[in-house]
Amino acid sequence: MLAGMGVSVSMLASGSRGNCAIVASASTKILVDAGISCRETFKRMKTLGDDPQSLSAIVITHEHCDHVYGLATMVKKLRIPVFMTGATYHTWARAMRDEHGEKPKIEKFECFEAGHGFQVGDIAVKPFTIPHDAADPVGFTFRAEGIKVGFATDLGYIPLSVRDHLRGCDVLILESNHDLEMLRVGPYPWSVKQRVMSRVGHLSNVALADFLTSDYDNNATFVVLAHLSEQNNHPEIARREAEKALATRGGLFCNRLLLASQTEALEPIHL
Repeated sequence: MLAGMGVSVSMLASGSRGNCAIVASASTKILVDAGISCRETFKRMKTLGDDPQSLSAIVITHEHCDHVYGLATMVKKLRIPVFMTGATYHTWARAMRDEHGEKPKIEKFECFEAGHGFQVGDIAVKPFTIPHDAADPVGFTFRAEGIKVGFATDLGYIPLSVRDHLRGCDVLILESNHDLEMLRVGPYPWSVKQRVMSRVGHLSNVALADFLTSDYDNNATFVVLAHLSEQNNHPEIARREAEKALATRGGLFCNRLLLASQTEALEPIHL
């Protein structure tokens, strides 16, 4: 990215089959999760005119497959720092042992703790705890050049602490995972439905709308709906619920509402 081009956010993939995004400043480029294959990540970056070799670091929210699927290969190809919490790293490494019982090696592993910020180039990263059924799951805010970007997906509800972290964001990436009725009558086994609806599961369209109506500060220029279920949601249902909620705040004209896709990269957001 050329100097002076500001901050951008690129949603490469979002959903239960893989999550991957890029937050970039004029001089730093961070990959947020590596949930699709390395090959597909590189391909989608190139369709946006982005060079994979320009990535500065990878940050991981949690160890579920749809967030780390391409990580091992990506690490070998790029040899850039990878930031994870200790618990996330150890859970991922245990699951990734090879036939000889060897854990995967990350040459430049950087351990962080939720609540403790760190710096990648000129981007300040703040990880915060989210309620999800993983070892030590986090959301992130990124600050650079006066712009704040917030990521909060894979969470069963939005506690006060998360609401605090999301205040003042210029771009908000928020989970709108399922329509409750579609989930109830859908094909998932009851045990999986219970997990998705639980306090450590995934955020429904209604739960997100409640946040947008009651606790959202109406500050963001862009709101991105992410991690939509292909089985238990429909983009137009998610959009309608969010638009209705934003309208109650007079937000329809202030906020640009976008939907991240599982199958293709979203046109980059530039600020």
